[in-house]
Amino acid sequence: MNSCSHVKQLEPVEPHTREGCEDCLKIGDTWVHLRLCMTCGHVGCCDSSKNKHATKHFHSAKHPIIKSFEPGEDWGWCYVDEVELDFS
Repeated sequence: MNSCSHVKQLEPVEPHTREGCEDCLKIGDTWVHLRLCMTCGHVGCCDSSKNKHATKHFHSAKHPIIKSFEPGEDWGWCYVDEVELDFS
């Protein structure tokens, strides 16, 4: 993985849902791509989605690392260190 001061804090997480962005599902809205919070398992929509729930989750919960929740994608992002991570 690239240089990130938070990767040592990661524990295995279970996604809260496999159906889509959990916040968009609650309000009946749509999303573009999904991101998994690597601290608690929150599934949120990406910044290309109008609601940007993954980033909103970071700002409210302060959980630093997300991973793409799209099939075949093994990258992540640390919001605090602003660095892309490789989970392959």
